[in-house]
Amino acid sequence: MIDELLVVRAQLGERAALAELVARWRVPIWTYVRRMLDAERADDVTQEIWPAVVRGLSRLREPGRFVPWLFTIARRSVTDRLRSEYAQEREILVLFHLEDLSVEDCARICQVPVGTVKSRLDRARRLLREHLDGKGHRP
Repeated sequence: MIDELLVVRAQLGERAALAELVARWRVPIWTYVRRMLDAERADDVTQEIWPAVVRGLSRLREPGRFVPWLFTIARRSVTDRLRSEYAQEREILVLFHLEDLSVEDCARICQVPVGTVKSRLDRARRLLREHLDGKGHRP
């Protein structure tokens, strides 16, 4: 009930109500995101969530649905981050292993440092190894 009243007040332009909503939900949202990502990425993603909340709050038609709406925004932000990172890691794997390009060429194509290419390859190999170990495949 408190959140619903704060949402209505914030929708009417009351900055103090918006600040109170953020204060009430900042830690629970960060905790949720942190459970999905490491601490550094959780901080980055959480920073992206609140502007989206502020931009979309006026379009929230059911103020009583604020909490599920808020967590939906957080979930989408986490998913977008993971999808983006997965695509970058996959891109390096395709270029290096399937297209048979050098680490240097992969770095030029992806416009990242050579060290980034190496770390993405290392992480991808580790994830693949863990996945195969989980399926009972041993090297």
